[in-house]
Amino acid sequence: MSAVSPPMAVAAPSRALQWMQMRVEIVLMLAGLLAFVLLPQDLGLLTNMATMSIFALSLSLVLGQAGIATLGQAALYGAGAYVAGWTALYLTADPIVGLLLGGLGGGVIALLSGAVMLRSTKLTLVMLTIAVAQLLLELANWARWLTGGDDGLAGFSIGPLFGIWEFNFLGHTGYFFALGALVLMYFPVRNLAESPFGLTAKAIRQDPGRVQALGGRVYLHLLAVYTIGGIVAGVAGALTAQTSKVANLFMLDFSTSAGVVVMIVLGGTRRLAGAVLGTVAYMTIHHIASTLNPYHWLFFIGSMLIVVLIVLPEGLIGILDRAATCAKRLGKKGGAK
Repeated sequence: MSAVSPPMAVAAPSRALQWMQMRVEIVLMLAGLLAFVLLPQDLGLLTNMATMSIFALSLSLVLGQAGIATLGQAALYGAGAYVAGWTALYLTADPIVGLLLGGLGGGVIALLSGAVMLRSTKLTLVMLTIAVAQLLLELANWARWLTGGDDGLAGFSIGPLFGIWEFNFLGHTGYFFALGALVLMYFPVRNLAESPFGLTAKAIRQDPGRVQALGGRVYLHLLAVYTIGGIVAGVAGALTAQTSKVANLFMLDFSTSAGVVVMIVLGGTRRLAGAVLGTVAYMTIHHIASTLNPYHWLFFIGSMLIVVLIVLPEGLIGILDRAATCAKRLGKKGGAK
């Protein structure tokens, strides 16, 4: 009689790893302050990096941690953007309220769509996520009286942050608002990924059948993860709408979903820090390449993606891991001497 293999366990992070991850938020803040000092003329680009990093975090949670294959994350991102715009137009110009309602909008769309889509898996699930995003895109295009159609939802203004700091053309308030939102979103997402809830999601990604056999509620767990990811994506969309003062159809477009997938693949699909690193790398290359050649900048992005996938299958975050490993080895050799 063959022995029954023990249930697959997902190892909890070590104390050293937990301490390293706790420092990511500090590194993000310090890097953001340094970028503000060194690149004061590129605050628009830096603000977009911060907002898109939050968007990438949502996909890293959904795809990287729980293994939910999706190419329709733009549906949640765009929903948050439009809700933030409607909030500023018809309810209140307070940026905090708009941000919270934008996250709620993304979460509601994720909950309603995920309740149907997550009963499928693999290629069927991917096709359903694309279909939902395209349906929302066409709905937004049709309801011009509500969304502005091709022209986008504009004409709204955002009130001062905490009633003090104005959102002006210099972009200082918008940048620090986006940077603060990134740090504040990274902290709970990281803690969620390291919690028993997050470890269960990783176990489902590896073997959903085993988790189901052990009594886990796979469908409900994935739905919860997808809804939380929708909230994070909605916050990113709301933040984009508030800092740019427009919500448009491009936020719901397939290219937006595909772009954020490239970002987390570049940085490292399984690591939250990789999502931020991949976003910064993608948008930096995009900015430089489009300046040099505005018609063929995708060639540079594609080339970089191919090189990373071949040389660093774990993503750009692997460079930092290897550097840390080398530093430890050198430290041990120095201590031995």
